Amino acid sequence: MEGKVNQPMVDRELDSFRGPSTVVTIGTSGSPVSDHVLWSLFNFVLCNFCCLGFLALVFSVKSRDCKAVGDVHRAEHYSLTSRNLNIMTTSLSILTFVVLFGLLVAGVIRIPHCGE
Repeated sequence: MEGKVNQPMVDRELDSFRGPSTVVTIGTSGSPVSDHVLWSLFNFVLCNFCCLGFLALVFSVKSRDCKAVGDVHRAEHYSLTSRNLNIMTTSLSILTFVVLFGLLVAGVIRIPHCGE
């Protein structure tokens, strides 16, 4: 008797306890859509090269709204556009900083001092 208490029940014994079951799938099978809002906000506040950061933020918010409504196709489209704008904004801002810093170090650009 002691051995039977610690042994797990076999499937035949469990079938008597099982009733009708329903499987509910919540969500989509694909990966979730990323809206890139934080990256867009960073580019809007700090980089914003030729207002591309602002456009990226607009498309990020559109993507988030479509995702909330359940329109995954449109949310993916806006997310892709936002990502591309963020890549361009970040790249062009870094390139501008590097070129200006290089010109400053080379002496082509001079920063005037107050005493001069």
